[in-house]
Amino acid sequence: MRWFGWIGRPADPPPEWDLRSHGWQLCRGHHGARATCKHVLLCDLRPLAASEGIAIAEADQPAWRMIMLGAEEPATRAALIKLGCAEALPAATGSSELAVRAARVADMFDMLPRWREIGPLTLDLFHRDARSGANWLRLHPREFGVLWRLADDPGEPVTREQLLRDVWRLNHIPETNSVEVHVARLRSKLAANDCSGIVVTDPRGGYRLEPGAHGPFMLRDAAHGSRSGEDRLDAYLRTQGLQPASSDAG
Repeated sequence: MRWFGWIGRPADPPPEWDLRSHGWQLCRGHHGARATCKHVLLCDLRPLAASEGIAIAEADQPAWRMIMLGAEEPATRAALIKLGCAEALPAATGSSELAVRAARVADMFDMLPRWREIGPLTLDLFHRDARSGANWLRLHPREFGVLWRLADDPGEPVTREQLLRDVWRLNHIPETNSVEVHVARLRSKLAANDCSGIVVTDPRGGYRLEPGAHGPFMLRDAAHGSRSGEDRLDAYLRTQGLQPASSDAG
């Protein structure tokens, strides 16, 4: 089952762009938010100024899940592609062509391990950050690298030497405590987002992930109506009146 999202007015895509006619399912967002949608998003640029379309792409950058429709000017399409959009297409694009292009984008998601779900966390390889619900942890690149490396073998210890080799790209043991400092900072950011206990020190040496210490993934802030950690894309869409109001997640 393939899922797609729609960003535009009205709330449903027009027939010429409605992928449901090709067997897809329409996702209206998780609690009305797009933060954790891991599928193609179609965006109708026709009623928007060129700058508004660019702002949507910038809010989701790198915007690999975004297919921008109604981009008539070559310069606009070039700017959107430069920002990482999967496609930037003119309004004359029909549903058959759109379905093929959207399937190609969806297949790319399957080939590239962009996301990893670790307990209540979602790790995003392209943003090189992690989020709990809609809250980004704002990880340093090496903090993210440690978390991603531990996620290779959840529950199994990863030694300090392995982290230095795989994250720091060092083949010798330096006389610094850089690993310990980065792990401490990572744990602090996890704890600030109610995710303490995920990275533990293994008695055999090194560190390991314990995602089972937490319940299933939840959109904590969205469920409680808080916007304190609102995703940039959702924040921009809300200001433009383009955020879906219901939940129909895919």
